[in-house]
Amino acid sequence: MFNKKIFFIIFLSLFIYEPKVKADVFIVANVDGQIITNYDIEKEAEYLKVLNPSLSQLTQEKIIKISKDSLIREIIKKEEIKKSFDLNKENPYVDQYFKDFYTRLDFDNEDEFKIFLLNSSKYSIKEIKQKLKIEIMWNELIYFKYGKQLNIDKEKISQKIDELSTETLKEYKLSEIVFKKRKSESLDDLINLINKSISDVGFDNTANIFSISESSKFGGRIGWIDENNLSKEIFEKLNGTQENKISEVIKIGNSFIILKIEDIRQKKISIDKDEKLREMIKFETNKQLNQFSKIFYDKSKMNYSINEK
Repeated sequence: MFNKKIFFIIFLSLFIYEPKVKADVFIVANVDGQIITNYDIEKEAEYLKVLNPSLSQLTQEKIIKISKDSLIREIIKKEEIKKSFDLNKENPYVDQYFKDFYTRLDFDNEDEFKIFLLNSSKYSIKEIKQKLKIEIMWNELIYFKYGKQLNIDKEKISQKIDELSTETLKEYKLSEIVFKKRKSESLDDLINLINKSISDVGFDNTANIFSISESSKFGGRIGWIDENNLSKEIFEKLNGTQENKISEVIKIGNSFIILKIEDIRQKKISIDKDEKLREMIKFETNKQLNQFSKIFYDKSKMNYSINEK
């Protein structure tokens, strides 16, 4: 009898509080049976604001859309990873990736970042590391699938290094907006829409809204790139462009890119040919893998049933 009373009290308590939970938390999207709630959206929005504080300047409607798209993307990536790898297995690169992550956000150490998170995000360090683990394993999946299709012309890169004769090298601190045009869209109308958004809410927030690149979470920021790692077409568009100015639209394969020069600096160089060769090969490899990543994600997304409220 005593146990039955306890059970009845617990059951009654759950019954009393159940309507409150349903009233506060509701489903906003469903990806092949995996639900995304308004609470998940709120949590993701706080995380994205850590990556790009300017996001707070957008309307709530736009922030919700960006956060929902981010979570949908994460679910699809997780599901694709699980088809080839064990997502629960320890990954040796997470800690270094995490250090690079908070350093990119201008934090000196993990403790400093942890204190910031306590006041600015609903995600814990553990949860953020899990997010980063998904990105690491997604990159491993892309290499697993497309590594043999990489086309790295080492001779051409080596020749480019041989042609370096100056003692200084120009470096650009860049942000990007990478976008695609639907068949039914006018490219001019889309470009005008993006330019209007840049004028209204800034380049970084426009990257969050329109860019299909992974850098969009960081407001499009991609950091310092030296001129030798830029394609001839991009270099020609940037050469002569001043700081805080935006490039013309550049066609890259099936996508388009708009670049913003955040800063320019001259760097003294002492060329170690082998080291420079490794650096430029790595840069070109990552660039091609990023293109494969976009292709694979777009193909994968078509296989999922996505219902948004």
